[in-house]
Amino acid sequence: MSLFLLMILVALVLGIIGFTAHGLFYLLVIGAVVLLADLVYAALRIRHAGRRRVVR
Repeated sequence: MSLFLLMILVALVLGIIGFTAHGLFYLLVIGAVVLLADLVYAALRIRHAGRRRVVR
């Protein structure tokens, strides 16, 4: 969970810096890619967590 929150924080900081600083648009793009990767990571964890049920 802490990795997820850290990645969200990094994506937000990079996005804000990329949006506000002139000529640093690539940081906004990197922030968006990090956010997308983090959402995919979270979706995979949630999806795999549901499959670990033990059937008796």
